Amino acid sequence: MRVVTEAELGRALGKIAGAPRVVAGGNYAAPLSALRILDRALAEYRLFMLNAQPGIPDRDGVAYETAFIGPAMRAHPRLAYFPCRLSLVPYLLRDRLPPDIVVVHTSRPFNGAVSLGVEVNILPAAIEAARARGGLVIAQANAAMPVTYGDAVVDLDAIDYLIEVDEPLVEHHPNPIDGVYAGIGERVAGLVPQRATLQLGIGAIPDATLHALADRRGLRIWSEMFSDGVLALEKDGCLDVDTPVTASFCFGSAELYDWIDRNPRVRMLRTERTNDPRAIAAHPNLMSVNSALQVDLFAQANASRVGTRVHSGFGGQTDFIVGAMHSPGGHAIIALRSWHPKANVSSVVPLLSGPVTSFQHSYIVTEQGVAEIWGRDALGQAQQILDHAAHPAARDGLRGAGRELGLTLR
Repeated sequence: MRVVTEAELGRALGKIAGAPRVVAGGNYAAPLSALRILDRALAEYRLFMLNAQPGIPDRDGVAYETAFIGPAMRAHPRLAYFPCRLSLVPYLLRDRLPPDIVVVHTSRPFNGAVSLGVEVNILPAAIEAARARGGLVIAQANAAMPVTYGDAVVDLDAIDYLIEVDEPLVEHHPNPIDGVYAGIGERVAGLVPQRATLQLGIGAIPDATLHALADRRGLRIWSEMFSDGVLALEKDGCLDVDTPVTASFCFGSAELYDWIDRNPRVRMLRTERTNDPRAIAAHPNLMSVNSALQVDLFAQANASRVGTRVHSGFGGQTDFIVGAMHSPGGHAIIALRSWHPKANVSSVVPLLSGPVTSFQHSYIVTEQGVAEIWGRDALGQAQQILDHAAHPAARDGLRGAGRELGLTLR
């Protein structure tokens, strides 16, 4: 490992020919300083990131690749989307999309290593794949990046070049929870028993659910990600103090980052461990809470597409739904608003018109109620969705359309 200046890193990168594939940390831990140096040094390259946020390089010569689309890449004309469960993305990088360069955002060195901090995710696999083919690994070592443990710790021997920066991490502050989301969160929380293990996705509904769990005790976290809602559970005494908070990445406030820094109760693991359905199923009472854009009368969920356009991709939702359904006492919950306020249409449709993200859930929850899915026949599932999840304004139309699909709905 060499500590280099920005100029030295630029000169080293400028020697690379062709259009290399660059894998960089995503979400709210993008190594933007290092990416700017790389962007100046390379005429062309392919940039693979998960959930990329605004601020990444964007010009002719930069082709985007991802398995989970963030706002910086959404609907971009130079984007190649690779449908893939999040648990399988490490194997995608190893076998089909091997990186030439990996750029990570880390802590400053300590004890012969750095920590990937808030974003572990697919990065250990990307580092291994790059080193296996003689590629470069570049670390942007930030004094502000918290030190987390588990698979976050990367030996300095695995890094070729390290540049030092001292800049605040990007924070994520969710919008206030409105009454509809609060109602959905209360209904979801009503399904969560004491001492459950929680996986929650990203968005207002998971945040509202966590807010509604303040009276539970002995809760455990085994999740793809977490944010400030988990810190709130910690403050309220809801978490099992003998079980580490386990996830693959996190983002949130400066207070959250301070809490996880060198905290032995927080364990950050690589994606193929956190999202392995077998590992998920090993946790009793694993409650998987995810959202969707639409559900249909056959209890199928679309969480990835708006019309013909990919909105995000299915990420880890499918991993956790499968794992939760095999967990003793576990359940997979899809929660969403019954009506899209902006599009002014029902979120419950007769039959999804596009690809299905997930199916065979335990419950579908909206502000209207809780539709019980697991263990019912197809007609019983549809009736539950019509009666307890659909918006009243949509029910007559859904009933008629369901009958045309062979569902003899009341």
